[in-house]
Amino acid sequence: MHSHGTQVGGVPGRSFDTLAVVAVALQCLPLTVCRRWPAICLALVSLGFAADQLRGYHSLAGTGLALALLGAGSRLERHRGVTVLALSVAYVPLAVALTRLGSGEPVSEFVLFYVVTAMVWGLGAWLRSAREAEDERRRHVAEETRTAERTRIARELHDVVTHHVTAMVVQAEAARYLTAAPERLEQSLTAVSDTGRQAIGDLRHLLDLLDPDHGTEAPHIGRVGTLVEQTRRAGQPVEFTEEGTPAESTGSADLVAYRVVQEALTNALKYAHGVRTSVRVRHGEKEIAVEVSTEAPGPRAVSPGGSGRGLAGLRERVDVLGGEFSAGTRTGGGFVVRARIPSGSPA
Repeated sequence: MHSHGTQVGGVPGRSFDTLAVVAVALQCLPLTVCRRWPAICLALVSLGFAADQLRGYHSLAGTGLALALLGAGSRLERHRGVTVLALSVAYVPLAVALTRLGSGEPVSEFVLFYVVTAMVWGLGAWLRSAREAEDERRRHVAEETRTAERTRIARELHDVVTHHVTAMVVQAEAARYLTAAPERLEQSLTAVSDTGRQAIGDLRHLLDLLDPDHGTEAPHIGRVGTLVEQTRRAGQPVEFTEEGTPAESTGSADLVAYRVVQEALTNALKYAHGVRTSVRVRHGEKEIAVEVSTEAPGPRAVSPGGSGRGLAGLRERVDVLGGEFSAGTRTGGGFVVRARIPSGSPA
């Protein structure tokens, strides 16, 4: 290396002239467009470097070649192999010319310079691979996030629609047998209407979730009383017990606890209609405990039946929050759903 800058081949140095300015410009100015046109940048900088070395200027602008190689190695998308081959082939006549014009430097010097430039290109290629790997990771995370959000919304729709529609179907079926009792018929139809309005409200909430600026309040465990009353109006005898005081901040635990009760009551309406059902909610300092049990005077109430998608979805949601979930037959018949959900989980 010459004291002024990069020197390959031992060509005697000379003072700067007009051509030196051109050589320096070719090695520096194209770097400004390296990100957009890396191949053009590398070609121009290589020409400037060749002129710099052949004329013996040995300017500090020679470092521009390393920057161009690094930029092209990391940014060039197409014809990478052709570019490497073209540079390697072009280096041969340059080395021959420098040998004839210089002081007879050994071949090892030219080989070493070639290896160094190849390492710079390789570093750029590694940076490109690392960037692509990071982009792929981000795409994967984004896809997982979208999938999780779609799954969450699907579960919410399942919980809302299944519960309300089941209640409306049960109430409508009961109304068919109340034509001789106008007062009870009116109560049943009013319950159907109220349930329909509640379903519309919950569906609007789900649609509002798709809007980043939504301000609709999500269902929470504090609304279980309303849920129980709605189930009672559908003809299901429900005993409701609540212990403790709800914490100020429970995060997602509130919504998940509400959905557990909602799904369990929906199953009771569908598969054990008219059978005594018990709902117990206990608010602890660090968790919410829920238990919904249904007696079973007949075999049809022993199992919730159906596809099991609702209970499976609840199990996953409780597991995500680090809680415990169980659903199955109880001693003496009937069905019981239990959940222990840590509170204070992030929403």
